[in-house]
Amino acid sequence: MIEVSTIKEPETMTKSTPNTSAAHAAKTRDREATRARLIAAVGTLLAREGFKGLGVNAVAREAGVDKVLIYRYFGGLPELIVAFGSEGNFWPAIKELAGGDVEAYGRLPMTEQLSQLSRNFIRAIRKRPLTQEILAWEMIERNELTAELESIRENTMMNFFDMFFPGADKGPDIAAMGAVIGAGVSYLICRGRQISIYNGVDLQSEAGWLRLERVIDTMIRGLFTAPAS
Repeated sequence: MIEVSTIKEPETMTKSTPNTSAAHAAKTRDREATRARLIAAVGTLLAREGFKGLGVNAVAREAGVDKVLIYRYFGGLPELIVAFGSEGNFWPAIKELAGGDVEAYGRLPMTEQLSQLSRNFIRAIRKRPLTQEILAWEMIERNELTAELESIRENTMMNFFDMFFPGADKGPDIAAMGAVIGAGVSYLICRGRQISIYNGVDLQSEAGWLRLERVIDTMIRGLFTAPAS
């Protein structure tokens, strides 16, 4: 009996290592999958019900998990909203706004940079129906959660401007111009969800948005070529 026990013990110890490793990997996968489900649930609720329908219980129910996991994995609902904003493809990142090649974008003349930024922004928001829903909700509701997403958007855009236009304070007010163009684009995209024509422009067609892109290009170039007053 002693000999049998002595022989089997090393075998048992040898087998425990891969089993423990596999269990750890499975636990990690489960955690990542649960985090992803919770982040996705935030987007689903925002699109379907707006911020009024967003709460710990509602998110947990939508994700099909216990609400305690929201606190365990994120710390709370505000932190989950931050994760949704940064991980859920809610807002275009700097690379996307720059057209995919940050270094090449940085070498362009300023007028071309601004024109490309406006085009990339339009196309990025137009392909994000969920972002459009959230932007529409934010126009009628403001709370702690809308403020979190607002902060993510503002930081992304300000980081972009700081990266590519650090000395722009000596010429035209690029930040203010970006605010006007960005606000106009956001509004028209949101309006285009409900109506087809706005001031003669078809907001639900590619031709209509190409018209708007060309007009924005004209406005930008005019700003930099206009004689100083």
